[in-house]
Amino acid sequence: MKSFKADYVFPVCADPIKNGIVTVDDFGKIISVTDDKALPSPDIPIEQVSGIIVPGFINTHCHTELSHMKGKIASGGGLIDFIKDILSFRAGETSEILAAAEAADQEMYDNGIVAVGDISNNSLTASLKAKSKLYYHTFVEILGFLPESAEELFKKALVTAEEFKPQSTSITAHAPYSVSKELFKLIKKYSDAGTNLLSIHNQECEDENKFYRYKLGGFIDLYKHLDVDIAYFRPQARNSLQSIIPLLTNRQKILLVHNTCTNLKDIYFIKRFDRKINWCFCPNANIYIEKRLPKIDLFVNQGLNITLGTDSLASNSKLCILSEMRTLQQNFSSLSFDTLLKWATINGAQFLGIDEEKGTIEIDKTPGLNLLTGMDGFKLTADTKVKKLI
Repeated sequence: MKSFKADYVFPVCADPIKNGIVTVDDFGKIISVTDDKALPSPDIPIEQVSGIIVPGFINTHCHTELSHMKGKIASGGGLIDFIKDILSFRAGETSEILAAAEAADQEMYDNGIVAVGDISNNSLTASLKAKSKLYYHTFVEILGFLPESAEELFKKALVTAEEFKPQSTSITAHAPYSVSKELFKLIKKYSDAGTNLLSIHNQECEDENKFYRYKLGGFIDLYKHLDVDIAYFRPQARNSLQSIIPLLTNRQKILLVHNTCTNLKDIYFIKRFDRKINWCFCPNANIYIEKRLPKIDLFVNQGLNITLGTDSLASNSKLCILSEMRTLQQNFSSLSFDTLLKWATINGAQFLGIDEEKGTIEIDKTPGLNLLTGMDGFKLTADTKVKKLI
């Protein structure tokens, strides 16, 4: 049993506590959260730390199986070229892929991340996740834009998902531009029958919307590059998001990831549908790939559940939620630390269904404890660092 006393404790579920003291047992379970006017038992040692104690971070979007691609793709080339490069460079020796994934897992742990929503296209990382100190939910991702391949691809995804059991796992679509309507329908039928969290890449570039509206733009060249015949596809007269929403289940939580080109009309459109939509922003990856950020201001004060992710090391220099928070604050000065912290902790825990254990500093929870130093009051700075306490 141990106590930590800091300048402030941010429980997230309650107001910040000045000179706060958090006491945990030997397994990291919170025993008490108080201020220095109500000291814990004198038998419990108190470690004085300088900074702000916050819960462990939740990374709702990552691709650990792509960690071996760090530094292999030039930044700023746009999504179409990024996809081509991913397909060119993702193959590798199994030992290389696993070594990089293990290093990424350790990096996330060191950066105060306690839980990850991770995208997988195969089961290579299953053994790594089984022994990790982090909680993982694996989204087995399906890609297939040709209607005739839907059944086969879905069956393969079921097999892959079984290889991750008994870990928390679900089957999901990759993105509107890479999943046929027939495949979306199979995923919906599966989702309607049981628990199946969804995580879908959404509106990462303008060409995605252009393709759905007019069947024009860079994706036409991408399909030619991949030798995929899309003659069957007809323009939808709606953008990609508005086109796929009716194809999604209303019985499961859905995470829309990136949202780089999502606008206010899209947000209002979704609100008219009975869908359990959550949103994930990965700002450093947005800058790396598209050299732009989503219109974050449009999402604030809309009553939306917003989370944060790192994306992969193919599109980011580090796997660090604090770094994502810092990028958002630098570019959207109206975002408060309190708001960013909720996005980085409890909102992600709620989406992943682990909020009874993680996301807030509350008695009987095991959220992990991070210490933030180098703050300017309640603002992040270039000197702000995270240290894992528990």
